[in-house]
Amino acid sequence: MGALDGVAAAVAAGATVEFRPSGSSMVPLIRSRQLVAVAPVDPAGLEVGDIVLARVAGTVYLHLVSALDRARRRVQISNNRGRVNGWTSHERVFGICVAVEGTPRAGAADKVPAASTARP
Repeated sequence: MGALDGVAAAVAAGATVEFRPSGSSMVPLIRSRQLVAVAPVDPAGLEVGDIVLARVAGTVYLHLVSALDRARRRVQISNNRGRVNGWTSHERVFGICVAVEGTPRAGAADKVPAASTARP
């Protein structure tokens, strides 16, 4: 079980979760240990460039949507350094990053269902 599995479970259950991911794969969008907020999302509304919490090939990532395949209901997930993690189904996209260090991500809040609940 990876470090983000518990976060993914909480977001999948409808919670908005704040946490501090580590690593440099998303610099400069997210730096290691910056506080991020991730809320549930309807994957059908995602756009290229959104930062999502998703499971790809058994691993949960907080990475970018790099391509969309709406017909097959899947998204391609990549880091911010050019590495593609792979394609994953809408069912494996748990949430969208709505803020980094308290700064809202443009357009992300509009993609959060009204029923999500806050959880620190």
